[in-house]
Amino acid sequence: MNPMDELRAARPAHLGDRPVDERTRAAELAHAMSGPRGSRRRRPAVRPVWGLAALAAGATAVAVVVAGNAAPAPRKQAPQAGQSASATPRKVTLSAREVLLAAAEKADRQPDRTGDWWYTVTVSRYAYPAVKGGYLMVDRERNEEWTPRATGGEQWSRTRRLGALPASEADRLAWEQAGSPAGVEVVVPVKKVAPLTLRTTPDKATTSHSPLVDGEVFWLGRNVTMKDLRGLPDEPAKLKKWLLDSYDGHSTESSSVEMAADTWLFTVSVGLIVSMPVTPQVRGAAFRMLAGLDSVKVIENVTDAEGRTGTAAAIRQSDERTGVRESRLLFDEATGRALGTESVVVEPRGLWKSFEPGTVSSSEAVLEAGWTDAGPKR
Repeated sequence: MNPMDELRAARPAHLGDRPVDERTRAAELAHAMSGPRGSRRRRPAVRPVWGLAALAAGATAVAVVVAGNAAPAPRKQAPQAGQSASATPRKVTLSAREVLLAAAEKADRQPDRTGDWWYTVTVSRYAYPAVKGGYLMVDRERNEEWTPRATGGEQWSRTRRLGALPASEADRLAWEQAGSPAGVEVVVPVKKVAPLTLRTTPDKATTSHSPLVDGEVFWLGRNVTMKDLRGLPDEPAKLKKWLLDSYDGHSTESSSVEMAADTWLFTVSVGLIVSMPVTPQVRGAAFRMLAGLDSVKVIENVTDAEGRTGTAAAIRQSDERTGVRESRLLFDEATGRALGTESVVVEPRGLWKSFEPGTVSSSEAVLEAGWTDAGPKR
């Protein structure tokens, strides 16, 4: 199944033939190349079941009144998607297992209070090479999402495209030499997808809402309900077994691509830690489960796209279409709270041949994640 067919198959039936704008479709496809995605109705682990392509928006902002996974404030500037991943070497005194176990202890201590809505704010970034000029552009999008705790409700989203910008200072110079165009034609790293024009100016925010389908709100190896998430086991071995009940040897994207169990577990666990409304104890169990995977390593002093310094749990994956990439879960060691995710190019080939090793091909920074009683304005 090609990527376009996969997206069509994954589109929930209740959305009908609602049109999807060109940039949203291209971002979905590019993201599919930078990390495993769900096949059929499955969804990426950090997204509600309706996914990015199904919604072009959200509702007006509200204050989170109960912090669940609020990210620390920015500390310094950081590379955008498209730039080299940031990691300052230092003497590591703890093993990867010890770092993840310590994060689990911090995650356990977070308060477990609920509200009427699970609310998240994220900024996604996708890197694209310009058709002409030899430079990279980064497209940016801010998303606010509200998922109701009660069954039978609707999910709301507010989305604003922040405008594209050159990935680095060198890319900016090349962009300026090309005349600083307000619209840049870029290559989408997906076969048989036409070039896309990115605008450097931001768009107005748009709002959308959609009814839940069978109560399913997130993807965790399979579509799950809020009740499923709140009832997950908080013991690492039991959580691992629960997740592996959905594993059948292939990747989260295609039944024709094999994937090791460790890689699959890492992929589906990222969303659980980053942005799902699970209990603090379940989030801690997920960290402990990752600590038991030999293929997961820890990278310290990583600066994310929002300028925040944290630690990354990482695993490498190989794809014949794009080469070798490193999928990263970024978190704050001091609190056990997630900062977001990023995909880093390690050995580019095929569709990623124009990317330099170390390039962040895509990222998602979590600015807020927690429960609130203040729902979106209708």
